[in-house]
Amino acid sequence: MTEALIIDDNRSTADALSQMLTVLGFKSRMAYGSSAAMSMLGSGFTPKFIFLDLNMPGVAGTEVLAFLRREPRLLHVPVVVVTSDDQPETRTKVLRLGAKAIVIKPATIESLETALKKSKIL
Repeated sequence: MTEALIIDDNRSTADALSQMLTVLGFKSRMAYGSSAAMSMLGSGFTPKFIFLDLNMPGVAGTEVLAFLRREPRLLHVPVVVVTSDDQPETRTKVLRLGAKAIVIKPATIESLETALKKSKIL
């Protein structure tokens, strides 16, 4: 079973994403914030794909995405941004940084499935 990493400081959102991924046939680990994610990724964990929130305290999701694209081990791990920020400039920025797809919150199983297909994960 493919394992995802969900990075979101909101536990309810992360848990809901995990439940939806389970329905779609994936298992997942959760990092409740950027620091937890960086620690998990720094310990050698390499997920098959990542769901990444942008607006988190401390290190923003865009900074995490930039790190992922600089790290050779994680460079090719598909990243799906899950955010409430639906501004065109945000979409442009995260796609330029290397995100494969964007899901606008609140996420649905259908929106996750579409993003996973666009990212060639499904």
